[in-house]
Amino acid sequence: MSVIYVLLAISICVALVFFIAFIRSVKAGQYDDSYTPSVRMLFEDELVSTEGTVTTKKSEKINQIQDTNQ
Repeated sequence: MSVIYVLLAISICVALVFFIAFIRSVKAGQYDDSYTPSVRMLFEDELVSTEGTVTTKKSEKINQIQDTNQ
């Protein structure tokens, strides 16, 4: 029975070490995504259907800006 207590204590210590390492890596910016924003403009925009026509989100935004400027 005492072996279970020892293994439980060891497993909690190992879990705490991994948790602390994870928190430190998040604070250090290890998981920040610096690649995706630079290539996002290369991908196609999702299509949006409005009033029977199919346009992209970018062209829809441009149309909205042009409508407000007129």
